[in-house]
Amino acid sequence: MSVLVLEPLEADVLEWLAERHAVQVAPEPADAPLTLREHVAQAQAIFLPASVALDADTVRRAPRLRAVGRIGAGAENIDLEACRAANIEVVRAPTAAASAEAEFVIGALLALLRRVPVQGADGQWVGRELGCATIGLVGLTPSARQLATLLPVFGARVIGYDPSLHHADPLWAQWGIEPYGLRELMQAADGVSVQLAYFPRYRGLIGERVLNFCKPSQVLVSTSHSALFDEQALADALHGGRLLAAWLDLMEPGLMEAGALAWGARSAGHAARGGDDPGVTDARRVERGAADLGDPVHTRDAGRVQADPPRRAA
Repeated sequence: MSVLVLEPLEADVLEWLAERHAVQVAPEPADAPLTLREHVAQAQAIFLPASVALDADTVRRAPRLRAVGRIGAGAENIDLEACRAANIEVVRAPTAAASAEAEFVIGALLALLRRVPVQGADGQWVGRELGCATIGLVGLTPSARQLATLLPVFGARVIGYDPSLHHADPLWAQWGIEPYGLRELMQAADGVSVQLAYFPRYRGLIGERVLNFCKPSQVLVSTSHSALFDEQALADALHGGRLLAAWLDLMEPGLMEAGALAWGARSAGHAARGGDDPGVTDARRVERGAADLGDPVHTRDAGRVQADPPRRAA
């Protein structure tokens, strides 16, 4: 079988494939539509990255194509109806990249919470810690299960929403996630991770009626397709300050180009400051103050760090 590989794969994986099939590795054509179609037309199977679209026209020009592989759960870049009509099997590996996606989300949340500071009660700009945060997971995918395991290790509280899962489903308890409605999640979460698998019915799901309820100073990370977001509502939330910062891993073409609605909207003023003391977070400042008073910090609730009042001398 002639196999076209359009995304980077591990050397041992390529070696295994090459022992069994005629493999052509060509990541460059992914950026050149005409060259891409020429390669696809000759292939019987393709490893397709999320950034490359396999539309109906490309499928029609690929009479030999019999299988399309995606390393991940999403298939938003594949015309499934066209593939079904052409008898092309679409194979997805939903757990293959779950750990990598979860690690990316953790890193992005750490970066945004720490490096996009908020103003404390005393007027100083400080970062925040993941261990003091409530994190909302939108979509119970395999990576969300990894996140539900990793986030509590940092001390974070984990809440979640999935449009296809009832709040009474036992899976919530099995994964250790508190079920919330989408608006309620946005109101409660300091950070939001969106990893919901994209389907056309979900286009614009996270729009004005959801983003208007963002908790103040909320940050957002998404490994889902950007079509889940209403572009105008996302731009308004960022420009208006309801959403402090957003990190989208998979964007539709042109979303962040000059002149687009979201262009320049990522709270540049706060991001550029980096805090009065980048190594100091609000949690550490409270702990320092409590230590000076001889009292330990012991309560971490919904993204806030509180200290007991100082004891009076007997």
